[in-house]
Amino acid sequence: MEVKNPKGLPENAYRPLKEGEKYIPFIPAEKIIPEVTPRSIIWGMIMAFLFTFACAYSGLKAGQVFEAAIPIAILAVGLGKMYKRENTILENVIIQSIGAGSGVVVAGAIFTLPALFMLNLNPGFLTIFFAAFLGGVLGILFLIPLRRYFVADQHGILPFPEATATTEILATGESAGDQSKTLIYSMLVGGIIDFLGESMRFWGTHFNWTMLGTPFKTFTEKTKMLFKMETTAFFIGLGYIVGLRYAFVIVAGSFLAWFVFVPFFGYSQSLVHATAMTPNAIFAQYVRPIGIGAIAIAGLMGIIKNFNVIISSFSIGFKQIFGHHEEHEEIRTDKDLSMKTIITLLGVSLIATFIFYYILTKSFGFGLLTLIITFVITFLFTTVAARAIAIVGSNPVSGMTLVTLIIGSVLLVKAGLHGDKGMAVALVMGSVVCTALSVAGGFITDLKIGYWLGATPYNQERFKFLGILIAAATVGAAIYLINATLGFTLPNGQPNPAMPAPQANVMKSIILTLMDPKANIPWILYGVGGIVALLMDILGVPALAFALGMYLPQELNTPLLVGGFIAWLLGRSSEDQEIAKKRVQKGTLIASGLLAGSALFGVLGAALRAWTIWPAMTVNGEKLNLLDTLWHIFGVAGKEGHHPYLVSANEGTATLIGLIIMIVITIGVYYFATKEHKEKML
Repeated sequence: MEVKNPKGLPENAYRPLKEGEKYIPFIPAEKIIPEVTPRSIIWGMIMAFLFTFACAYSGLKAGQVFEAAIPIAILAVGLGKMYKRENTILENVIIQSIGAGSGVVVAGAIFTLPALFMLNLNPGFLTIFFAAFLGGVLGILFLIPLRRYFVADQHGILPFPEATATTEILATGESAGDQSKTLIYSMLVGGIIDFLGESMRFWGTHFNWTMLGTPFKTFTEKTKMLFKMETTAFFIGLGYIVGLRYAFVIVAGSFLAWFVFVPFFGYSQSLVHATAMTPNAIFAQYVRPIGIGAIAIAGLMGIIKNFNVIISSFSIGFKQIFGHHEEHEEIRTDKDLSMKTIITLLGVSLIATFIFYYILTKSFGFGLLTLIITFVITFLFTTVAARAIAIVGSNPVSGMTLVTLIIGSVLLVKAGLHGDKGMAVALVMGSVVCTALSVAGGFITDLKIGYWLGATPYNQERFKFLGILIAAATVGAAIYLINATLGFTLPNGQPNPAMPAPQANVMKSIILTLMDPKANIPWILYGVGGIVALLMDILGVPALAFALGMYLPQELNTPLLVGGFIAWLLGRSSEDQEIAKKRVQKGTLIASGLLAGSALFGVLGAALRAWTIWPAMTVNGEKLNLLDTLWHIFGVAGKEGHHPYLVSANEGTATLIGLIIMIVITIGVYYFATKEHKEKML
């Protein structure tokens, strides 16, 4: 399929170069325009801060860390128009590069670190911060020597889908500026609606069919079947971006769990006590472990399938870092941090990481062993992460983190480190490696964008450290805030449906098995899940997506179909493929705004729950947080109340209102996506 070049990019931007041919970027090397300026640094830091909070909330809530690079690029172009001198394209590259540190650091942190809270190990803020920051620094330093190979030597061979989309946005600055208005408006709509529903509880957002009356309640009691769905803008936007195919696979996994496995265990003759359990309890005790087993095997299959790629990537890594380097004429668009600087920083980082592990383990030997495992796995898998992003735009970091936990835990146990301390060390080590690989994969995208547009790699590399620093501090605060206000587990130790942190729950279960062989681990259920994942793979179904559907709460999966269906409809809304394509792109922008706005306002709701100083109120001698105070003002005394005229008065009516609002949002996305792209008149 022919790729349409964005305005201004050379004709050879997306194809392999002929012998002797050179790629001349959007801004040629000899042209000097503003790049690193106070506005690009400050806005980059602001983007890193805001999107780290938003990505952390969405990842812990739904198991999906939405991609921040494209919305940041759109906002960078739009915000530049506020100034008398508009941003140059290279200033926007710096903003995007600093800000994009948000999503990649979050992905590394939330996969593992919340498991420490779930295990009641309660890490300090500095533990979370240093795990994220040191991992991010290692990811940058291991990747820089590979930059020239991936972005220049493989030009036109590796497609870089995400980098292509971001480059088009930055290169077509005028249209992207108009798009920023759409993004901002949809962020406000999604954020305000979900804030009023979820935080203020003016209407219900948690639908299940027992709310429809006695017949549905009786049916659920007899069959143990239960249908649930979140009715929020957040999941509409997420489903749109995921797309109908993957949304359908995820929901299929969820339906297998809730409409096959839950009824089966509910009426199993060998599990008589299960007949008295609710569907939710059966899912938590018997079906969720099946999902965990499926996720684990799906991740391992991904590593096995990419084994040849991993081996070749190892070879590339050794050649690039330790092999002979030819001298290159240093021009602006090909200038990196010097190898001397990289080696020095890498040495300092490894010493700092060792000190971090030494403090954690209180042992020189354990600290050194943990450092060696971190170094070897990060070094070897960095090229795998970069290549995966360059080919399909998706980083298999979860599978590589799983391998890290297995290898690391086995070695630590053999060395004599187990129990609570062993679990804490293994999870923190997993977080360092996970963050390093996530950052490496994301950073190669930034560097490819810079290559196409003519940014100075030296500047991108220097200021990427700043983005990682901001994101590491922010994700630590976000995890702490969310755990303190919502919690990752319920009082009975089960995952909290309001903040399930699915990947961290998987890591928690796996680490319990690895570190405590005497624990009551449901190996048979894990095995059933593994068999399901294998069968899905044989049938050609994306095994990891199906497994996530089995593991995630049903109410988080089912609304994805709504958003995915809108995307499918827009793609078929016109016989003119160009019009349909523009409608899908507009819908993507609206969906991204709904998702990001809901996430940001969700963090606001969490902050209101944590606020217990002025102007919060005291009722019956008990200090209310600010959100409780707002509920109290609306006439509800006490904590965790509901609006008296809706939710607490009639839960069914309140949820019906939530369903109606969801339908309105759905229609609105379709309407506004097609509004400006009508059929051509004959």
